[in-house]
Amino acid sequence: MDIRVMRYFLAIAREESMTRAAELLHISQPPLSRQMKELEEELGKQLFIRGAKKITLTDEGVILRKRAEEMLELLDKTTAEIKSSDREIDGNICIGGGETDVFSLIAKAANDLQKTYPNITYSIFSGDAAHITERLDRGLIDFGLLVEPVDLQKYDYVELPARDTWGVLMPETCALADKAAVTAENLWDKPLIISRQTEQDDEMMRWLKRDFAALKIAAKYDLIYNAAHFVKAGFGYAIALDKLINISDGCGLVFRPLSPQISVGLYLVWGRYQVFTKAAQKFIEQVKLSIEQK
Repeated sequence: MDIRVMRYFLAIAREESMTRAAELLHISQPPLSRQMKELEEELGKQLFIRGAKKITLTDEGVILRKRAEEMLELLDKTTAEIKSSDREIDGNICIGGGETDVFSLIAKAANDLQKTYPNITYSIFSGDAAHITERLDRGLIDFGLLVEPVDLQKYDYVELPARDTWGVLMPETCALADKAAVTAENLWDKPLIISRQTEQDDEMMRWLKRDFAALKIAAKYDLIYNAAHFVKAGFGYAIALDKLINISDGCGLVFRPLSPQISVGLYLVWGRYQVFTKAAQKFIEQVKLSIEQK
């Protein structure tokens, strides 16, 4: 599959129109249509459903779109790295992570580094551990910020000098808000909102003293911000990490830590044997310096 043809395919998928895609690509429509036909013949699969008003993707087309986006993202990233290798230190550093207050340490390191190397830019990708490690393994991001539990066998890493604490985000008017901390028994009969990563956390299951199947799981989330709106509406109690949601006076929410307490470590990780760009190398050096100075 030719890279140029992949870019054409993605343009059609985004525009849902052969005509608009051809205009965007500054080529005529007949050659574009012919190349898509040849791509379908090469793959032996129909990629488009050609309707009267718009073009949609078949199931196979959706799969190709996802992979094509990943391939082109990696290609563009690699090209930028090679072009910048013999110039001054610049380029883009891609960092992925879940929600944690410890990201502030990463932000400080980036800010300190930019004072010396102002041409370094950053791309920030948010997601849970599964999404972050998938992008790391595919080479789509340079670094991942991961919260325990995490399998570090495939990665090099630095442990960050902070821990996050698990607790319960709840409406300030509920009965549990009067407690200084929340026990497992307090939650057994409550509608719970949990992160998908929490489902895989054996330590959390031991704390709850119940299998998740035996609890009232009202909703699951990847990132807590939107889940907090469900909490505020009275939909359920969110098990979450501290310092992520505004709980100042008047916001309608409170956060109470778990009892016994559960805290988790955090790691900045990257692929083992990964070859860093000059910018990425300077970044990890700055992170390590920030840790030493903390």
